[in-house]
Amino acid sequence: MSSVSLASLVYRRGGANLGFRCLSLIRPIDFHLSDSSPLLRHFSSQLVKTHVNKVYLADTLALVRKLEAQGLPTKQAEAIASTITETLNNSLGNMTYSFVSKSEMDKIEKIQDSNLSKFKSEMKSTQEHHFSLLQQETRKLQGDIEKVTAGHCLDLNLERGRIRDELTKQAAENTELTNKLDREIQSLRTHLETTKYDAIKYRIGTLVSLSSIGLIIVQIWLLNL
Repeated sequence: MSSVSLASLVYRRGGANLGFRCLSLIRPIDFHLSDSSPLLRHFSSQLVKTHVNKVYLADTLALVRKLEAQGLPTKQAEAIASTITETLNNSLGNMTYSFVSKSEMDKIEKIQDSNLSKFKSEMKSTQEHHFSLLQQETRKLQGDIEKVTAGHCLDLNLERGRIRDELTKQAAENTELTNKLDREIQSLRTHLETTKYDAIKYRIGTLVSLSSIGLIIVQIWLLNL
């Protein structure tokens, strides 16, 4: 029987369901060493510590009793119980490796907090740097705008002065031209008056001459009568 495998023993003895029900036997141990064999005492004492700082409890005595109740010999029942318990302990040990301890979790949290603080500090420094650059660019842009505005104001004032001078010059020229026209008109009026007077004098002289000639003709005609 010692060469029979664990699976065949469980199957032959009707313990197919027992192997799965053994998972429900994990609970705080209540050993009665006086009722167990020396090998069972050895199993019970070895199951308490399977890993350093990791303790798993299994009621191997109750498991052996159940296997014996199924008709298995004591040695085979103890071997099966030892194998099942070792398998459970290994499984639980592997499970514990997948979890993180509180100290490791605290360490991870501290690292994350440190990284978060560093990230926040870097972000704050970056934001301050960009804000400082933005302020510098804004001040530079304001200075350029003020320079352009001052240049435009100067050009506008110069243009206004030039236009004012042109208007003053044109006004002076218009005044001079008006005065010249007035003088020409006055001279023309004087010339017209003079011409008119001369024409009147010429007409009067002509009338006088014609009258004299008429009188002479009349006198001659009268004398001929």
